[in-house]
Amino acid sequence: MTAAPLALTCGEPAGIAAEITGKAWLELHRTGPCFFLIGDADYWRQRSGVPVTVIRTPGEADSVFGTGLPVLHRPLASHPCPGRIDATNATAVISAIDEAASLTLGGQASAMVTNPIHKGTLYAGGFRHQGHTDYLAHLARLDGHEACEVMMLVAAGLRAVPVTIHIALSEVPAALTREGIVNQARVVSRDLTRYFGIARPRLAFTGLNPHAGENGAMGTEEYDIIGPAIAQLAAEGLDVTGPVAADTAFHAEARLGYDAILCMYHDQALIPVKTLDFHGGVNVTLGLPFIRASPDHGTALELAGRGTANPRSLIASLRLAAEMARNAAA
Repeated sequence: MTAAPLALTCGEPAGIAAEITGKAWLELHRTGPCFFLIGDADYWRQRSGVPVTVIRTPGEADSVFGTGLPVLHRPLASHPCPGRIDATNATAVISAIDEAASLTLGGQASAMVTNPIHKGTLYAGGFRHQGHTDYLAHLARLDGHEACEVMMLVAAGLRAVPVTIHIALSEVPAALTREGIVNQARVVSRDLTRYFGIARPRLAFTGLNPHAGENGAMGTEEYDIIGPAIAQLAAEGLDVTGPVAADTAFHAEARLGYDAILCMYHDQALIPVKTLDFHGGVNVTLGLPFIRASPDHGTALELAGRGTANPRSLIASLRLAAEMARNAAA
């Protein structure tokens, strides 16, 4: 039986989403994975540079994917100029996320991939969430599912999880808790098995402080919080290592020793990912009752309409989402 196609959201219409979607379709329309867009067919026809075919249901995507970008037509309030956001489109952007999640939960899509959103525009339209990650968890809970959302960045064989995310660096020590580290590690271990086919995932953990605290000389979070969390996970049977010094955790030899690494703050995780493959990184949300991946970049309003946007991250997201769906179905 043919796998269900991937659902791709429209993202911010004034950004580079249409351009990178068109380039992704050109790259994948002969080989797959098959995906369909939830968005304004007329606007995508104008902006994507590729043939667009309107479909009525996700099930029609496979039969037309080879000749045109399949689109579930959902009109925008206005067709913005590239690079110039219009808050009247916030409802359509949010609705596309809602529909993609619903279709994926219902099995009509095998996974969802989200084009980048412009949070300021959505906030002006009444959006009350930090971003995609917590909003998708909210949608899952509304549908009666449990969700413990975990952000994982994937690039060049590295899988890195920031335990704390979009907070000031000064707030990180207080935000780190043993329970938080343990809960995220459990999700990562489970979903590496479920979606990546790793029977016994090996998890590494960075320290918070330089040299992982230097035996307490440069901070005690490693003794007070991180170390006890790792010990608890080991007692539960997980394969865990750490805390390790972050400055030696990401070279090629070190990366061979783990399947994913949990980092204590945002830049600890994202700097190595973006250094290894700036244009090909993927943002995966673990801990949801469905698969979600996204390019590891923003709307790039300054590039919109120029024809120069790099689609590699979106292409990598689509391929990884399809691979995760195959592993989940195996």
